[in-house]
Amino acid sequence: MVTAEEIAGVELFADLERDVLERLAQVVADITLTPGEFAVHEGYDRALFGVLEGRLEVLRVADGAVTVIGERLPGSVLGELSIAFGMLHPAGFRATEPTRVFRLELHDYQELVSWLPIVGERLTALANDRLSGPKGLQARAAAPTAYRAVVLGRRRDAACSELRRFLDRNQVPFRWLQPDVPTDAAHWGDDLPDESDQPAIRIISSDKVVVQPQLRRVAELLEIPTEPASAEYDTVIVGAGPAGLAAAVYGASEGLRTISIECEAPGGQAGTSSRIENYLGFPSGVSGDSLANRALLQARRLGAEIVVTRKITRIDPTAHHVHLDGGDILRARTIILACGVAWRRLDIEGFDELAGKGIFYGAARSEAANTHGLDIHLIGAGNSAGQAAMFFSSHAKSVTILYRGDTLEKSMSRYLVEQIASRPNIDVVFETEVVAAHGDGALESIDIRNVASGETATVESGGLFIFIGADAVTQWLPPEIALDEKGYVLTGRDVVAAERWDLDRDPYLLETSVPGIFACGDVRYGPVKRVAAAVGEGSMAIAFVHQYLRENA
Repeated sequence: MVTAEEIAGVELFADLERDVLERLAQVVADITLTPGEFAVHEGYDRALFGVLEGRLEVLRVADGAVTVIGERLPGSVLGELSIAFGMLHPAGFRATEPTRVFRLELHDYQELVSWLPIVGERLTALANDRLSGPKGLQARAAAPTAYRAVVLGRRRDAACSELRRFLDRNQVPFRWLQPDVPTDAAHWGDDLPDESDQPAIRIISSDKVVVQPQLRRVAELLEIPTEPASAEYDTVIVGAGPAGLAAAVYGASEGLRTISIECEAPGGQAGTSSRIENYLGFPSGVSGDSLANRALLQARRLGAEIVVTRKITRIDPTAHHVHLDGGDILRARTIILACGVAWRRLDIEGFDELAGKGIFYGAARSEAANTHGLDIHLIGAGNSAGQAAMFFSSHAKSVTILYRGDTLEKSMSRYLVEQIASRPNIDVVFETEVVAAHGDGALESIDIRNVASGETATVESGGLFIFIGADAVTQWLPPEIALDEKGYVLTGRDVVAAERWDLDRDPYLLETSVPGIFACGDVRYGPVKRVAAAVGEGSMAIAFVHQYLRENA
């Protein structure tokens, strides 16, 4: 229990009367922290803390990196910015050694200030100094972005687009230079690579330049994990989308040796979503990459390994061995399939040649700069298409949704239909399909046809983004894992109904036809394809992993 004398040791409360200190001692929480434990995380609700013993470091997350921006020692307070300015905590506070703090809830602080205004005045002055002082948050926010890489490549170069998407989705801040822009070329320097050697990337920390880089090489240079730290795990998670990241968070937090293998970047298909408006807990919406970044940081903080740019070549269903490209083999007590789905591609004239050169499947936020001032088109009428249309409408001159059907309400959430109707530069053309794409090295125009009349017209297009659904990525799975006719993984009762279960016990809800191998998220056969459902299934999969491990101890 915190004593009045200990509260008086915090400068903000040092000269308060004894009866006030005694009253505070009755309401504050006494919190003991071990090294690495947080007193409060960035973005958490408002409260005021006083440091009694030990040391806390102040952490902020920016561009996917965690940065230490200060410290708190005994006698200091934390949470003054959230209290004074009515905001969530703008930073996290983590113990670096055994530490003890007290926590004063917001309503107790407000009661204190109501009869001792001087405390509020002191706190506001302290908050102002930490916000606008020479080393405050405003000064840090105004400082130039600390780029980790510089990319050189042309706007409509598919390899450059892929590289930029990879960096964006792995939360690597970078500067993009275009060789045909004189100021950009001058910024790169005299050693400008030939066009045949582009794209190129310069790593800031080492000043190393790599031309036509492979993504795994880029990850290695940026110290993004690409190699497993061990050869044996309690659970190996295939994929790092919402389901895989949720499984990693819950698995690591519950003491399981957990690793997630991702072939590209964390976030999965949801990571390319420009805005998710209906995810619980985010009243203003959240971008897919932001949600994935938060989950990635959480999983790694709890001890999960997340390895990127690695593909799983096969799974041994009997031994639970996971074979990676490059020859690595992971021994797993359990396996969780969270490999998700891939955007369905269109077999239309010109599409393959112009993919990545103006034609894109999905809509990464990094493509916004490429649409500035252009007339762009979207194919599809689901929520992903609606979210992308809203996002791009703030950058493009016009956004046209092309849809074979006659109404958006059949496939798109009502809130998105209403938002689209409110944007003057978004148009929806019904009963229309794209039949060809044209361009000399980059998309220039598309042919569209009215499905009712058959009439065809050619229109200029600065970009075409395709959202026509997705297919399960399961072609690589062994035949022992049962799939439905469309390639989705069967689990639970569906495995029994397919007569693919041999054990005396029933399969767990998310268990595949191979005991100890589970499936969750979009790759699993089921009617619900939502981020929230994927997150829920990822956490549920860990519960079934525990049951399986107990049975097979």
